[in-house]
Parts: sequence; C-alpha cells; structure tokens
Amino acid sequence: MTYQQTLDYLYANLPMYQRVGAVAYKEDLTNTILLCEALGNPQHRFKSIHVAGTNGKGSSSHMLAAILQSEGYKTGLYTSPHLKEFTERIKINGQEVSQEFVIDFVNRIKPSIEKILPSFFEITVAMAFDYFAQQKVDVAVIEVGLGGRLDSTNVITPLVSLITNISWDHKEILGDTLEKIAYEKAGIIKSGIPVVISERQSEVDFVFDKKAADVSSEIIFASDHYKVIDRSDGDFLVETKGIKTSYNLDLKGSYQRKNLAGLLATVAILRDKGIAVSGESLKMGLSSTILLTGLKGRWQKLSIKPLIVCDTGHNEAGVQEVLIQILKQQFSKLYIVWGMVKDKDITNILKLLPKEAFYFFCQAKIPRAIPAHELAVKANEFGLSGIVVNDVNDAITKAKEMSSESDMIFIGGSTFVVAEIEGL
Repeated sequence: MTYQQTLDYLYANLPMYQRVGAVAYKEDLTNTILLCEALGNPQHRFKSIHVAGTNGKGSSSHMLAAILQSEGYKTGLYTSPHLKEFTERIKINGQEVSQEFVIDFVNRIKPSIEKILPSFFEITVAMAFDYFAQQKVDVAVIEVGLGGRLDSTNVITPLVSLITNISWDHKEILGDTLEKIAYEKAGIIKSGIPVVISERQSEVDFVFDKKAADVSSEIIFASDHYKVIDRSDGDFLVETKGIKTSYNLDLKGSYQRKNLAGLLATVAILRDKGIAVSGESLKMGLSSTILLTGLKGRWQKLSIKPLIVCDTGHNEAGVQEVLIQILKQQFSKLYIVWGMVKDKDITNILKLLPKEAFYFFCQAKIPRAIPAHELAVKANEFGLSGIVVNDVNDAITKAKEMSSESDMIFIGGSTFVVAEIEGL
C-alpha cells in the first residue's frame, strides 16, 4: 500500500473519534493491551511522562518535550488530534514519524488489526509506542487522548503523571459532573508514581487526593508551590521558595500561566528521578517550543494588519481563556470566524461570545461538525449576528475583505476549523 492507501485503510476500517464521536470510544484497554502484546510490549522499553487534563494538556506536552530536547535528550512526543497531517501525532525531537514507518507498521500489524478490530486511536497509540521503542528514545511525553482511566495511552508506567485542568468537555463519555470527569482523569495516577496537579480546583481536589492515597502516590498541587504572574504576552514571573525567576514563552496567551506551574513542578520531579534539566534548558525549551516541536494552533498569530489569530480552544473553559486574551488586544472592530462540533456544550459556549463582534459561521469538513446555518440560528438566539459562509477558508477570505488594518479577526470554535486554515 502507498501512504495514502494506508491512511485510507485506517480511516475506512477503524472508528475515529475525531470524525464520528462517541461511537469510536472503547470503554476498556483490552484492544490496546492485545496490540501492544502483538508488538512485544514496546511501551515498557522507554521512559515516559503521562499528561492528562481537559485544557492545557497539549501545550504542556509540547513544552515538556521542548525542555527535554533542549537538554539534549532524544525525546518522543505523542499527541492528538493532528491538525494537518497524520504524522504530526508522533514525533521525535520535533521530527514527524516517516510515512514509510506508518506504511510498514500497518502492514506488520494488519493481521492483528483484522483480528482485534481496534479503534483508529488504539492503532495510533500502538504505532507511537512501537516507533519510540524502535528509535530508542530517552524519554517520551505521552498525551492522553480522552479522559485517562480508559484511554489507550494508560498502559504505560511513567516517571511522573501530570494533570493540567478539569473542566466541562466530553460529558457524554466522561460524566455529567466535574467530579466524574476528574475521576476519569485521575485514572492515570498509578501506584508509587508521583502525580502533579497543575492547579487547585476546590470542586475536584478531593478526587485526586483520594486516588493518590489509594495507590500510595505522591501528589503535588503545583499552584501551592509556584506563584505565576502574567506580566505581558508570554512573559511570566514565577516565585517559589522566595526565589523569583522570569520565563518567556513562545506559546502566547495568558492562559499558559496555569500550565507553567505544573510544568515546573513536573521538571522538579524529573530532576529527582535523575533526568537532569538545567535552568538554561528549561528557559530555552519554554521560549522555543514552537520551533522545537512544531506546535500549531495555540494563540497563533497569522497576520498583524489586520491582527489575525487562531486558537483551538473549543470547550467552555478553553473559550473563556481565549476571550480573556482577545480582550487584551487592541482593535477597532472584531470579526470572528466560528465553527463547532455537535457534541460540545453549544449553549453555554455561545453565551460567552461577544455580541459586539461580527460572525462568519462556518463548518469543518467532518461528520461531527454543526451545519453552519444551524449554528447561525442558534447563535442568533444569544444576540450574535453575522453571515453563513460554509467553507472555513472562504469565511476567512470574506472576513479579510470586510476588515481594515486596525481590526482583529479571530478563527476558532473547533480544532477542526483551525485545522482547515490554508497555509497554517
């Protein structure tokens, strides 16, 4: 099979959550365990760091990888979903897995695929583990796909686990209360393995405390130890044990302040476990994450005049943080290119959006996307006005035509809207 034929085989034969939603979610780890056994359990042949959370887990995973790369470690990085190309999911030192490896892997594991009938995500996790083991990485940063307890990545035994944030998302799968969602995320906490919780959240702290106590895991609430002050775009001052240190992040957005404390606490644990990370490498990784890992879509500026920014924030808490960032910008008029998927809390998110903006309602080319005209009707109920332009890039073009150099255009609402931006 060619590379495209290989991808077509995976997409056609394996349910993919990003495209079809909850029907693709498997409620146990059996398939992943069977796949890993067929591959000789590659997940046990490299050191790893496990990262979960509702918001911030992707940014935190990339920043951790950049820090380790800066120290000179051969660093694997597994994240999902991809924005432009499937190979973005699996990287070593910022370099995407080769198309040849993807073809070879699927050919090798095809008999097991047809016997086990795994999901698309289960296959990609097994592929990442096999690649990292073959390439003998020093350490791999593994981002949870969905939840934690039953996520396919939860077959690793990491050096440390990191849980970034708990908020509303995937309620149809993870539960209809924050406590239930936290319980699923806490499922990555393992016996004797330290866990870092990026920020205290009174509604769910007890869930993590109980799980950590049950499995005798050291638990660190990073916000107790690191006070982070947002001084300007990407510039943060951190105080711990009376010592103040400045960090400049190339991942812009004031919401990174929540991730930074968790990163610093995680690095401290890695140092205790013999993974040396100098202060210089720490700062270099944080200031060069995009360059080192190729991360896209996190408060990414596409133009200055007019200011055009995209961001993949797509749940209630993520959108709240994005809106805080938008309000910090200077502009005459605000134009928003907006599309969403069906299984998000549409009502609560639309309530948050600024009524003074002009909207271009669009839809990504996936089955889960809300039809743009339906989204526009719903948005109108909340005082949001604009026009329907189905295609994402057509909507962006229209926004550019209507805006002046002093205006701002924001593109978001869904990861898949951002993924379709041409030239990203």
